[in-house]
Amino acid sequence: MKGLILSGGKGTRMRPITHTAAKQLLPVANKPILFYAVEAIKDAGVEEIGIIISPETGNDVRETVGTGERWGVRISYILQDEPKGLAHAVKTASAFLGDSPFVMYLGDNLIKDGVAPLVQRFNAGNADAFILLKEVVNPSAFGVAQLNGNGRILCLEEKPAKPKSNLALVGVYLFNKNIHKAIDEIQPSKRGELEITDAIQRLIDTKFHVDSHVLTSWWLDTGKKDDMLEANRVVLDEMSDFVQEGTLEGNSIVSGRVHIGKGSVLKNCTVRGPAVIGSNCHIEESYIGPFTSIGDGARVSHAEIEHSILRESCRIADFNGRIEDSLIGLNVELTRGNRKPVAYRFMLGDDSKVEVV
Repeated sequence: MKGLILSGGKGTRMRPITHTAAKQLLPVANKPILFYAVEAIKDAGVEEIGIIISPETGNDVRETVGTGERWGVRISYILQDEPKGLAHAVKTASAFLGDSPFVMYLGDNLIKDGVAPLVQRFNAGNADAFILLKEVVNPSAFGVAQLNGNGRILCLEEKPAKPKSNLALVGVYLFNKNIHKAIDEIQPSKRGELEITDAIQRLIDTKFHVDSHVLTSWWLDTGKKDDMLEANRVVLDEMSDFVQEGTLEGNSIVSGRVHIGKGSVLKNCTVRGPAVIGSNCHIEESYIGPFTSIGDGARVSHAEIEHSILRESCRIADFNGRIEDSLIGLNVELTRGNRKPVAYRFMLGDDSKVEVV
């Protein structure tokens, strides 16, 4: 079995962050989302992985992920010139996939239990395709499956205006070689894309066996800022230990599940977990609250930060205010004039310089 991770697209829902970064490289608990996908596929016993990349962010993905050596897998990169749908991505990867069965994983998704149990079930069964489903409150934003009373799939629809169920297709699919013929037999949708839901429906219509499983644990689609913050919250909330590799100075107090990276110095700070502070950070006279991730090399002084993601090399200087529910990009400089303390929410792209006055 092979793995196929989709890391293309233009990330329009995450701008301005994605003007300069692939959305799949944004960090959750200080680790790129894409790494979780690679780890999930590797843990399922799959050692050969293809990653779909786009012209805009493909080089960044290559440089960040590398050859796969750190995970003990082999990674190939497959260029998709235009984001023309998930089925188009499979078609683009056909030379890499050949006739092998494969697991396809959307690179901006997180799934609590990984994909190993699904791969095992697929390998042990006789299904031509296997899809993962999850009950959601907004099914019209996803591909949707309708099941009969026995759990058999009746039909699939992509982002329907009037959904026939609340069962969304989670961003993990398993296929054998028959999916390639099904993709060849479908036409672009009204959105101009080759939809994977149409290809799976074609399998159903031509009497191939499509199996499904309804997920009961969490699944997170990190397509928007609030989704990213929720993913960060969920992953941090599952940390089970305290790791201090940095240095505490002055009257610093750390409580709860907190990871402090090597070379980091906290002076006269209060940190309440769950939270992650990367390596070589310098934080002083500040409060770092729950569900906060601070990237490597960040510098923070006189600030309160909670339920936020700060990327690498951020500089928040003498802010004298509260930051919450925020996503702040690489190398951002954020300062503030001398005003009464208030709370701020930011979404700042890489290399921004902002002074609040």
